[in-house]
Amino acid sequence: MDMKEAMYTRHTVRKYTDQAIPVEIVTLMNQRIDENNRKYNLNIKLVTDDTSAFGVVAKLILAKGIKNYLVLAGPPNKDIDEKLGYCSADLMLYAQTLGLNTWYVGGTYNRKSISKKAGEGRVIGVVAIGYGATQGVPHKSKIPSKVSSYEGDMPDWFKNGIEAALLAPTALNKQAFYITGKGNKVKIICDNGIFTGVDLGIIKYHFELGAGIENFEWVTDF
Repeated sequence: MDMKEAMYTRHTVRKYTDQAIPVEIVTLMNQRIDENNRKYNLNIKLVTDDTSAFGVVAKLILAKGIKNYLVLAGPPNKDIDEKLGYCSADLMLYAQTLGLNTWYVGGTYNRKSISKKAGEGRVIGVVAIGYGATQGVPHKSKIPSKVSSYEGDMPDWFKNGIEAALLAPTALNKQAFYITGKGNKVKIICDNGIFTGVDLGIIKYHFELGAGIENFEWVTDF
């Protein structure tokens, strides 16, 4: 399975089996994490065999069997949320190619416990990771015309990018973004409250993977 295929097979999974992640898979994940950390100056960590990411209530209702997770953290700056969102998208899809399931969690994790593990820096969430009790189901999605427009004849790469963006996990599944295209230039607007930066990074990653980054450039205005 490649990264594009992973976009279509990855769904949110909240319940996990007790199957341990093999050492070789942990090694591959850590290598991918290190690449992202070096490239974007982040401090993402993979924590294994630990159940402290969620409180008692969350474990009973939302998060069952989770003992492996990514801590999404990095030095505070104006675009840290977007960077962490972008890299979390990469890591979730990469995990899917390795046969793992994931769940991006932006609000219901144990902040005190996770902050201790992250050390200094800003924590924007965690990603539960492991072998799901199920493979999850596709989330409810808007139609392309509700989240995008293109000036002139819409090229296939733009259509593919929008399709990929709609597959991206967004906070509360709001899909609160709008993407416009003109020629080879693409602009994105996202407004999802405190989750805006993270959603922006996740959506950008998916759009790039679907459209092909060689086909366009991001702009802030036309």
